[in-house]
Amino acid sequence: MEEDIDTRKINNSFLRDHSYATEADIISTVEFNHTGELLATGDKGGRVVIFQREQESKNQVHRRGEYNVYSTFQSHEPEFDYLKSLEIEEKINKIRWLPQQNAAYFLLSTNDKTVKLWKVSERDKRPEGYNLKDEEGRLRDPATITSLRVPVLRPMDLMVEAAPRRVFANAHTYHINSISVNSDYETYMSADDLRINLWNFEITNQSFSILSWGPRTGWLERRVLSSFQPHQCRNLYLLSYPKHLLAWHHQQAQPRVFEEPEDPSNRSFFSEIISSISDVKFSHSGRYIMTRDYLTVKVWDLNMENRPIETYQVHDYLRSKLCSLYENDCIFDKFECVWNGSDSVIMTGSYNNFFRMFDRNTKRDVTLEASRENSKPRAILKPRKVCVGGKRRKDEISVDSLDFSKKILHTAWHPSENIIAVAATNNLYIFQDKVN
Repeated sequence: MEEDIDTRKINNSFLRDHSYATEADIISTVEFNHTGELLATGDKGGRVVIFQREQESKNQVHRRGEYNVYSTFQSHEPEFDYLKSLEIEEKINKIRWLPQQNAAYFLLSTNDKTVKLWKVSERDKRPEGYNLKDEEGRLRDPATITSLRVPVLRPMDLMVEAAPRRVFANAHTYHINSISVNSDYETYMSADDLRINLWNFEITNQSFSILSWGPRTGWLERRVLSSFQPHQCRNLYLLSYPKHLLAWHHQQAQPRVFEEPEDPSNRSFFSEIISSISDVKFSHSGRYIMTRDYLTVKVWDLNMENRPIETYQVHDYLRSKLCSLYENDCIFDKFECVWNGSDSVIMTGSYNNFFRMFDRNTKRDVTLEASRENSKPRAILKPRKVCVGGKRRKDEISVDSLDFSKKILHTAWHPSENIIAVAATNNLYIFQDKVN
């Protein structure tokens, strides 16, 4: 670990043997907290794993970027809706952190039907010297108490505890696909395919439906996503549908519709599927919106609704493979996209454990791979290229050789530093830029 740190490198990876991985081990969401000191992942087994950043030491400055397991707990369990004869999976759909107000951390986690508020806290002291209880916690006989003792706190090994503080249930008919903490930090929103509910953190048995559509109104589409702009308290909501994007201010009667006109000459059987928006994000500045569909990432200016200002091709070489991707259902995969802290770089995932980065200033892009071959600490990530046809170079991979079972759907970017987290099926990789 004494080697110099070179360019882009992987500083930590959390691997489970792929041959023994179960469906429950597949990571379903990744999220940094507001400071970037903690990183939470959720999986299909209902578990939440929290990683904490290593504190800097004088002897090992380069270890500052490493993340180690901080806490693991079971957030959701499988349930059964007897009224509808429906199984409710324990899979964690989303995790959202609340800003830290005291020594404890709070986060929201949700499966298809239930949102939970968790408190994660540390305990390194235990009380001793009770008057009415013995050291094992059993009640003492009052007749044996002859003197009054003052309880004291004794040091103990650090223990990290996760406890559910609130459970918000029974408010969604369809599967919850998004949760967003509002800028007042007293309320949050949860969204399913047809409804967006507004909750207060102190009230678990009541929510307000701020947007709701029925199947007969023509709004029934594949997916609804909601996001919130917290930094400038603009009370602006984002809702994405397969064909268009809505920006809705709470004081406006009608939303603003962001939609790019379709070129009739390029229309095909797959046009509607590949143009379906799978993720949407506000930029940190609040001026731009980023959307991800199957083949591209688009950046929209809030002041221009008729077309995106930037379009980035993620894996355009897959256009010739759409038929086979449709047959194996990969064409319905929902890829996420993220901004870096300064909104200058965009990251999103692809197949074969590839992920793409686009520099908005230089217009340069790079394809990198998260794999076991480069999972050693301080290993340099080399750019990868995909060959579509013709003679293949030594460092290229043929599009016919791509493994579509290995896909990166979920990624996260540190809020202020060039540290990224990439979920590759059941493995989590954490990469960072050069550290001086």
